[in-house]
Amino acid sequence: MLDIKFIRENPDKVRQSLKNRNTKFDLDIVLKTDEERRRLLTETEQLKAQQNKESDEIAILKKKGDQIQPKLDELKVKSQKIKDLSQKVDKISQKLQDLLLRIPNIPHSSVPVGPDATHNKIVKTWGKEQKFDYNPKNHIEIGEFLNIISFSGSSKITGSGFSLFIGKGAKLVRALMSFMIDLHVNKHGYTEIWPPALVNRDSMISTGQLPKLEDDMYKLKDEDLFLIPTAEVPVTNIHRNEVLDEGRLPIYYTAYTPCFRKEAGSYGKDTKGLIRVHQFDKVEMVKFVKPEKSWEELESLLQNAEEVIQLLEIPYRVVLLSTGDISFAASKCYDIEIWAPGAAKWLEVSSCSNFTDFQARRGSIKYKDKKTKKTEFVHTLNGSGVAFARLIIAILENYQQKDGSVIIPKALKPYMGKDETLKP
Repeated sequence: MLDIKFIRENPDKVRQSLKNRNTKFDLDIVLKTDEERRRLLTETEQLKAQQNKESDEIAILKKKGDQIQPKLDELKVKSQKIKDLSQKVDKISQKLQDLLLRIPNIPHSSVPVGPDATHNKIVKTWGKEQKFDYNPKNHIEIGEFLNIISFSGSSKITGSGFSLFIGKGAKLVRALMSFMIDLHVNKHGYTEIWPPALVNRDSMISTGQLPKLEDDMYKLKDEDLFLIPTAEVPVTNIHRNEVLDEGRLPIYYTAYTPCFRKEAGSYGKDTKGLIRVHQFDKVEMVKFVKPEKSWEELESLLQNAEEVIQLLEIPYRVVLLSTGDISFAASKCYDIEIWAPGAAKWLEVSSCSNFTDFQARRGSIKYKDKKTKKTEFVHTLNGSGVAFARLIIAILENYQQKDGSVIIPKALKPYMGKDETLKP
């Protein structure tokens, strides 16, 4: 959430941000609501000052034995007016809060300006695309041939957009989880978290999923709880409404969770196989850092995610997202896209974002400066480290052999027991 003082003092900058993000929003409503709220607050404070003064006058008159009833009647009228004004202030404050929750973060100056993904910028490539002397199969064909993925089975159990891993396929999922968690904990210095898969509305608002993305979330019918779209939500909310000691920063957390998204509006687009599913597994990295460190922390977060793909020896590229393509809460975001030869596509498996103080303001996550003794908002960052579904696509398609078998990447072999190859 943006600071209302910042909006008040920099309306043109916020308007330009909205334009660059290709977001339609009437900022004048926010400014007018803020102005009305401040006017009502001023009027309320003035009446309270008068009320205190008149109370003192009544005490003096009472000591003198003078008539106080007229003054008491006036004070009663004033008290009612203060009560009415306070109710108006509460109502307009809630309106202002609801409006502020709908304004996206300000993109960093290094973010390419453009209305959509066509303005994204490729900033790095790694590895070489696999060359085959035969027509490579896609992951659906490979998975069914090896009997490690059953899309008909998951469709029967739940419906379209879900997956069922069987035997060595299930083992591959478990191996990926252990491999990534071990890497981020043992080498990158993250603390492992096992969070709830259900979160409340306040948690979803804090990280920016609500109110904007509510239609894309799975919500319980009888309780105001949501299935998590990413571990970012529960993990970031660990420190909601807290003031952290400066000495604790930076804080690094990593977590494996299943993730749930309706993918509203994407029906008919990449719906076959694992490319776009409603439930998928992911290892997430979350950081809480001091503001002056957040941009270098973003670069190290990206490197942590990249190392996962490098160790699996899969070609990838890093894309800097444009103003029209970054998420609602992000100020800057890198996507990591891996090459899937069977699909002949680059598939996103990680987004690494710096949210600056945007989430921290929504969730009231602060730290206390040792020198100044003042409390400031932390900066939060998160990155996929990484998402499993599309990564499994790339592993099957890049490591496939002519006979239909799949070689297990070297980095995963310690987690796959004696298995060297996936065979039918």
